[in-house]
Amino acid sequence: MFRTLFSLVIAGALAVGAVAQNTKELTVEVKGNLKSKAVAITGSPELAGLATTAFKTHGDFRLTPTGSAYTLNFTSAGANQVRLEITSTSQGRSVFSQVVSGTSTRNALFRAADVAVQQLTGLPGYFAGKITFISERTGHREVYTSDLFFGEAAQITHDRAHALMPRWSPDGARIIYTSFFNSGSAQIFVMTPGTAQRVPFATFKGTNSGGRFSPDGGRVAAVLSAAGNQEVFVGTPQGKPFRRLTNSPGVEASPCWSPDGSRLIFTSDRGGRPALYTMSAAGGAMTPVPTNISGYCAEPDWSRAKPNMIAFTCGVGGGFQVAVYDMSTRQSRIVTRGGGDAIEPCWLADGRHLVYTVRTGSSRQIKILDTETGKVTAISPAAIGQVSQVNYLKR
Repeated sequence: MFRTLFSLVIAGALAVGAVAQNTKELTVEVKGNLKSKAVAITGSPELAGLATTAFKTHGDFRLTPTGSAYTLNFTSAGANQVRLEITSTSQGRSVFSQVVSGTSTRNALFRAADVAVQQLTGLPGYFAGKITFISERTGHREVYTSDLFFGEAAQITHDRAHALMPRWSPDGARIIYTSFFNSGSAQIFVMTPGTAQRVPFATFKGTNSGGRFSPDGGRVAAVLSAAGNQEVFVGTPQGKPFRRLTNSPGVEASPCWSPDGSRLIFTSDRGGRPALYTMSAAGGAMTPVPTNISGYCAEPDWSRAKPNMIAFTCGVGGGFQVAVYDMSTRQSRIVTRGGGDAIEPCWLADGRHLVYTVRTGSSRQIKILDTETGKVTAISPAAIGQVSQVNYLKR
C-alpha cells in the first residue's frame, strides 16, 4: 500500500507584531491537562466570535457563559491591535491585561488568544500559526496559504499541475513543494509567497519529492531517485550539492527533521512493509522505530515542542488512522477513530494538538485533534474545496 500511495506522486505526473502593553501578571497553578478550564469569552462581536472559534478547538478549555473560572475579553485597541483582559470569577477582578499587535486585526486577535492560553495553562498557544496546504478548488491541486482557521487564504501556485507536500521554511519566507509543472515527473520547487517567484530546487531525472527544510533553515532533506532508487538526500537551501544518506533496497519517503536538526525520521519499506526509521543527519545506519502498532507506518512528523513525540499514519483494519509514538516510553497509541481515513498528521505549536487530513471517499478536509482528550474539530470550510497535506508554521 505504501508503494501504491507513493506511486500516486509519480503518476500524478511578515513581521511579528510586538507586545505593546503588559500591565499585570497572572499566576495559575497548572494541575494537569485533562481537566478542562471553564472560560467565558466576551468583547466586540467580531473579535469574540473569532476567539470562540479558536478556543473551541483547544481540548484544555470548556466554553460556558455561566459558571466560568475566567472571562476572556477581547476588544480593539487600535490599528491591528487587540486588548486582552482576563477576569477571575473567584477574585471578582481583572487579573491580567495586555495589548497585542499583529499583521492584521484578525492576526492580533489570534495572538492575543495565544497569550490567554499561555497565561492559563503555562503552555504555548497555537492559534496564530500559519498553514500551507493543497486545495483542489480550481480543479487542480495547487498550493495555498492561510491562517490556521483558513482566514486570509491565498493561492500561491497557479501551475495548473499536480502539486504535493508543501512545507514552510522556518522563517516563513519560502515554501518547498513537489510538482509536475511542465514535466511528466515529480520535481521540487521553492516558492516565495507573495512574489509568485518559483525556483527549481531538484529536477533530476526520475522522482524528486518530499523536500523539507531543517529547523535552522540551513539544509533541506529530500527523496531523489537520480541514482536509481528512491533515497534520502540532504542538500543546501539552494539545492546542490546533495549528499546521499541512505543506501537501501527499499523505497524511502517523507523525511522529517528532529527538532535540533541532528537526526531525520522517514519511511522505508526495506523490511517488506512501510515502517519508520531514524538516522543521523550526517549519515550512518538506519535505526528502526519500534512503533509496534501496525504493519504500515508512514508520514512521520516530529514534534518540536515535545521532542520525544512522533506523529504518523498507520494502517488499521483496512483503513488509516493517526498514531503517536513516545520515544521516552517506546509506546505507541492510536489517537483518531473512525470517520474515514485519518492521514498526514502535523504537530501544532504546543506538542499536544495536531492538524491532519480526513479522507472519506472523494472528500478531503482538515481537522484539529487534541491528542490527550481525543477532541476533534473540523476547521476547513467547504469554500476552500478539497484540502489535504497541511503544514503548520508557528508564528
